[in-house]
Amino acid sequence: MRRLATALTCLVLAAGATACSATTDSGVGTECGVDGCTVTFPRSGQPEVSVLGVEAQLLEAGDGTARLDVAGQEVSLEVGTSTEVAGFTVGLERVTESEVVAVLRR
Repeated sequence: MRRLATALTCLVLAAGATACSATTDSGVGTECGVDGCTVTFPRSGQPEVSVLGVEAQLLEAGDGTARLDVAGQEVSLEVGTSTEVAGFTVGLERVTESEVVAVLRR
């Protein structure tokens, strides 16, 4: 229930031009604003999050690359690249030993 309340609060705040950040039970951090959300996935476990009305999950991470599932579609990205998925632009910002940072924009 707490995750739902946090997600709804973030959605309302993002629509109102205010930034919102939260962390899920699986350790995924989100920071959303008017233009989209930055999602920080931990590289351990099965990190997934629901953001901007879609599910996103880190499937695999390598040296400067990541494979994500966004809205049921698998995408492979290199750091600094982006692609279109289900009406979103999904970009890979960075990959470190402990986390993967992706950006989702409408």
